[in-house]
Amino acid sequence: MHDFQYRHGDLYCEDVAISRLAKEVGTPCYIYSHATLTRHFRAFDGAFQGIPHLVAFAMKSNSNLGLLRLMAKEGSGADIVSGGELYRALKAGVPPAKIVFAGVGKNREEIRYALETDILMFNVESSAELRAIDEVAAEMGRKARVALRINPDIDPKTHPYISTGLKKSKFGISAERALDEYKLASSLKHIEVVGVHKHIGSQLTDVTPFVDALKKILALVEKLKEQSANIRYINIGGGLGITYSDEAPPRPQQLADAVSPLVRDLKCVLIMEPGRVIVGNAGILVTRVLYTKEGEAKRFVIVDAAMNDLIRPSLYGAYHEIKPVRETPHAKTHVVDVVGPVCESGDFLAKDRTMPDARAGDLLAVMSAGAYGFVMSSNYNSRPRVPEVMVKGGEIHVIRARETYDDLIRGEAIPDFLK
Repeated sequence: MHDFQYRHGDLYCEDVAISRLAKEVGTPCYIYSHATLTRHFRAFDGAFQGIPHLVAFAMKSNSNLGLLRLMAKEGSGADIVSGGELYRALKAGVPPAKIVFAGVGKNREEIRYALETDILMFNVESSAELRAIDEVAAEMGRKARVALRINPDIDPKTHPYISTGLKKSKFGISAERALDEYKLASSLKHIEVVGVHKHIGSQLTDVTPFVDALKKILALVEKLKEQSANIRYINIGGGLGITYSDEAPPRPQQLADAVSPLVRDLKCVLIMEPGRVIVGNAGILVTRVLYTKEGEAKRFVIVDAAMNDLIRPSLYGAYHEIKPVRETPHAKTHVVDVVGPVCESGDFLAKDRTMPDARAGDLLAVMSAGAYGFVMSSNYNSRPRVPEVMVKGGEIHVIRARETYDDLIRGEAIPDFLK
């Protein structure tokens, strides 16, 4: 459920008309609903209330400081994959003891930063990374808490770009090598293995892969305990899907009902890393129609948002519902491509989409854009990145200003020999 609803034909975010917001802030722009974000987090956190757990919000899905601050105030931790995300999490007030550092390519500066900050743990993905963390920790006279990220070779049945738990994936340590990696970790003086981690993919619409992967991980945990390992955390990752079109993903409570019985008696803290399921349907991208164009074989609706603003359709062929901000009863429909101004044939928000008649000046809402929207945006074609807005009831809060042309060249310099 989300808080973008029509009232008397006008699309609203909570108590704010999108048309009013677009007039004040301009287009394109991202809009997030405070009420939806809060409700989604509480639904996920509350589903696991019967067992010790930590919800570590997956910052890669949306890392805006205002949104992260909301998550932190709700009690969330953070799942990070870079030093920059660590910096953002700390600035937003996420306690270091609730931060988990994932990713296959942590560099030594990032490892040092995380150790200085005293985060909860690293999710380790290779023996080379394990040795690097040990070396940095030794230089600092510290001991690094880690979880071994295990690749359970479970097919999540999602897009191959966001499937992370198969043997061919770059992520994690194979289940067959896990015991050897644990022996290595145990031999390193500045490493403490405190957990086991798995994450098999994103936009999952069935709990079965979650359960199958967890069963494999729990079998490993039993073997580790036989070797006197003190496993205190079991991290099941994230990846629960949302409805973009006609998907019917399980609700957080259904995931909890499937997972909780498997871990309830283990005397471990369960860590989860949801992202999309919290923010995906809590945000939209608002764009304005610039022109319509009748091609030889296609009809085009040209808008002011582009692939640099929302790359998911171009990158994944992802579907986002597109709604008119102002409903027109009995409007004629057309099959159109919704395209942007970027100089690429791959610049589209929708292809062969049946939509109500759209004219220059009309506003359109690209739905389910709260996750992997702004965070994946760029300045391609020297386009300033768009603002982000959080709506709370009838209040409009700009939580990121629209970039200016000056912002585009900040940090660049013309060398003296060219002046």
